[in-house]
Amino acid sequence: MTACTSVVGLQWGDEAKGKIVDLLTPDHDLVVRYNGGPNAGHTVVCNGKSFKLSLIPTGILRPKVQAVIGNGVVVYPPRFLDECDGLRANGIEVGSNLLLSDRAHVILPYHLEEEALRESAEGRSIGTTGRGIGPCYQDKAGRHLAIRVGELLDADHLRHRLREIVPIKNRLLTALSPQAKTFDPDRLADEYIALGQALRPHVTDTVRLLHDAYAKGRRILFEAAQGTLLDVDHGTFPYVTSSNSSTTGIWSGCGFPARRLTRIVGVIKAYSTRVGQGPFPTELHDEIGEHIRQTGREYGTVTGRPRRCGWFDAVAVKHAVMVSGADELAIMLLDVLSELDEIRICVAYEYDGRQIEHFPAFAHQLEKCKPIYETLPGWKRDISGCRTLAELPAQARRYLDRLSAILGLPISIVSIGPDREQTIFCGCCD
Repeated sequence: MTACTSVVGLQWGDEAKGKIVDLLTPDHDLVVRYNGGPNAGHTVVCNGKSFKLSLIPTGILRPKVQAVIGNGVVVYPPRFLDECDGLRANGIEVGSNLLLSDRAHVILPYHLEEEALRESAEGRSIGTTGRGIGPCYQDKAGRHLAIRVGELLDADHLRHRLREIVPIKNRLLTALSPQAKTFDPDRLADEYIALGQALRPHVTDTVRLLHDAYAKGRRILFEAAQGTLLDVDHGTFPYVTSSNSSTTGIWSGCGFPARRLTRIVGVIKAYSTRVGQGPFPTELHDEIGEHIRQTGREYGTVTGRPRRCGWFDAVAVKHAVMVSGADELAIMLLDVLSELDEIRICVAYEYDGRQIEHFPAFAHQLEKCKPIYETLPGWKRDISGCRTLAELPAQARRYLDRLSAILGLPISIVSIGPDREQTIFCGCCD
């Protein structure tokens, strides 16, 4: 059977999925991104050099691997080209090894303006990254105002479409604010026709590409952006992203049947974080939360915003495990907890005076949930040099064992630092 692996975050994103994708890539021939846009951020550290990516799959860092951006991703062409240039400047090959779906939807400047106006005017900020992701996905769902990557390659068609769309967008923007920036359709057409020509070498029918690759026995790795708790259907709605960031997004996001997956690696931090607005039952507003933020360098890869930090929420992650169908766990940033006297795990919630062990469907319900904790001893020892489970302190192994037992899954990988070498492979899922 052809190996088809998925790496998916099981929290509110920022789980360090990029490192796991990078570690698994040598065992695969293609790495596929299937959701999100330039709001995502992956940081991979290799030989002391840090690479920060938002649109381009992490697999681009490995030679002889085909990186693919599927139709479920929304693409901002200037960002795509900037990332390509940045990689080339650091000696990474970027050419035919990077392919972009002709069906992917395009973020245009009016999407960024619309998102900025909505976030500032509606009085209920969701805490977006301001990259135009939501408005682009809205147009995709609404259909008649959407533009796809393949349309950028047909100059006459694109100019005609923008002459239809831009006046509508200008009316919408000025309705949101009289001071809104508006756009000239022909200037925008000139800009995006040129961008389309720059993208042309990378654009192809990625649906056919993936099916042909599978038929030839090539190994495929699917890379999710954000995390399952930010999934537009299964996360803490409305404080979510605009796409299916769980494994549910694979089928629609690249036209490849998810039933062909042979391995799903669920990635979790050893604690919890989230960026922006939304309920967060285990959030810490004290010196421990600040210690985790500083030690874990918990600042957004894309925005630089400080992340909210808290104890591990097993109730939320069990929901994510269920939705994403994870087979095994990768535990990240365990080293960040090394200086703490004790460590807590949220094993249930108190809601309206009663104990619940399920994840509420509504954000206003989750906001009322108080965590019920189980406390374990810390290990108070630097573990960044450990390379086997046996080298970890007994207290650290106990913490891992408890997470595995609560979540009902084996742990296959433990990360104790940002570099590729700072990884423990547990051998349970070989």
